[in-house]
Amino acid sequence: MRPLRTRIYIDGYNLYYGCLRNTPYKWLDVLELFKKHILPSILYRTEPDADPSTFLLDRDCAVKYFTAKILERAARATDSVSSQAHYHNALERHCGGRVHFTLGSYSIYKSNQSLVDIEDPSRQPRDCTKVEVWKFEEKQSDVNLALQIYDDALSGDIDQVVLVTNDTDFAPALDMLKKRCPHIVRGVVIPTRKSEFDNSKERPGNASLTDLAHWVRTHISREELAKSQLPYVVPSSRRASVKPISWYSKPHHLEKIIDLAKPVLGKNGKIMRWVHEKNEVFENRSPLELIETDDGAEVVFEYIKKYVQESSG
Repeated sequence: MRPLRTRIYIDGYNLYYGCLRNTPYKWLDVLELFKKHILPSILYRTEPDADPSTFLLDRDCAVKYFTAKILERAARATDSVSSQAHYHNALERHCGGRVHFTLGSYSIYKSNQSLVDIEDPSRQPRDCTKVEVWKFEEKQSDVNLALQIYDDALSGDIDQVVLVTNDTDFAPALDMLKKRCPHIVRGVVIPTRKSEFDNSKERPGNASLTDLAHWVRTHISREELAKSQLPYVVPSSRRASVKPISWYSKPHHLEKIIDLAKPVLGKNGKIMRWVHEKNEVFENRSPLELIETDDGAEVVFEYIKKYVQESSG
């Protein structure tokens, strides 16, 4: 049986808030994640007695990633806009063009909304006080993704679509796919973190989505995210894309290392290479590993201070 020609469709907003927000895994190689971890874990049979299907990701366009550019005036962090741009560039270059971004937009506008009555939370919206608030919405991404799935299914270039979302807005698209293109296999991956210590991190898949899928992956593990990270520097003929400091697990420890090491190592690039390299001084661990804890970070800080003092002495 030939492999199912497969393409991944990622709802970037849902992936970020389900798996990546407030984690050190935002510098994610989505092609590696699905090629090496997610797809090999799927046991789907086209017939009850058949062997499990194998999946072949498209050579030219394996992943279609749908998101929107962050607006600076709405960003929570000062580096949000530049960090997103670095990530998009890094992912496209590292994956050799096999990841394609389709960008929607964000809309910000003022809107009158009903304020929940603190004294009586069950009070109906029509009876509550109206307040003016900023409304922040992502536009076009959902429509772009739904149309692209349907168009690709009609093209005859793929045998399987893998939708990465937990958003019920995509249920009509899957339903149409089921009715009009029943030969296309429909896989759904719910982008939520699963911890072996805390099952509450896993969101249940929405039935309106999962009922329309041939197979469902209910989570993405922390280990899979950790093993699917881009190199911290992705080179380019013009300008390299570098993982933002704020995207590391302990950015405050990393910033302190940079400040302490500048007198001897100079440029940030040289310091970051040293941070990532295993060192015999630290029992063959890298400074980056050590700074995961406050005690480990102090070991690194003291070493740098001593080294700087001896070098200048």
